[in-house]
Amino acid sequence: MSPPFLSLSNVNARHPGAESDVLRDLSLSVGQGEVVGVLGSSGSGKTSLLRVIAGLLPVISGAVVLNGVDITTVATHQRGIGLMFQEHALFPHLDVADNVAFGLRMNHVAKVDRSARVAEVLDLVGLGGFGSRDVSSLSGGERQRVALARTLAPSPRLILLDEPMGSLDRVLRDRLLPELAELIDQLGLTALYVTHDRTEAFELADRIAVMDRGSVIQIATPADLDAAPASDHVAALLGHR
Repeated sequence: MSPPFLSLSNVNARHPGAESDVLRDLSLSVGQGEVVGVLGSSGSGKTSLLRVIAGLLPVISGAVVLNGVDITTVATHQRGIGLMFQEHALFPHLDVADNVAFGLRMNHVAKVDRSARVAEVLDLVGLGGFGSRDVSSLSGGERQRVALARTLAPSPRLILLDEPMGSLDRVLRDRLLPELAELIDQLGLTALYVTHDRTEAFELADRIAVMDRGSVIQIATPADLDAAPASDHVAALLGHR
């Protein structure tokens, strides 16, 4: 069996100034090209998990290994990881193209190569020709696509999606989720997808990791998780109680 593409081993992490750990002895492995959904109630540590992987929250103990390299203390910008938050955090003073190009500029990509890559990823997310548009003129779904294009532009080895559909209404979510699943599959991406929505996790993920109190308490395929939740808490999250 090949080693996991991403592994976290016995990770403990704490927010600055906090009195207790937000992640507790957490271990998780993700295979290359795998999509792992991260499901849990508010405060279970889902976003903190992504922040630790991205290098935005320091590890107290344990290790984070990506593609065979220990990145536990590697700077965020050197990890080759794309992170997309629920609120999208687009820059209002920049047009669509400049928003998408942000990570490429930070990586000192030449302007001509930057322009070509921006056009490529905008086409990928269905926004070809939108480069000069003001982000304030975009719909919620278009903003979500711009944020995804910005995440994909630097060709990250791993993408971390934190409630990316959370600010969208159900109709728009139902339309965009299959498109996102198809794009992830088309590009062969490895991804962690954080959500509190069972439907999203089951539709998108190859496996689902359920978190509670800063730890992964069960990880399984959607079918196995649904058939055999490991505890009453997991069953309740799945709507079985």
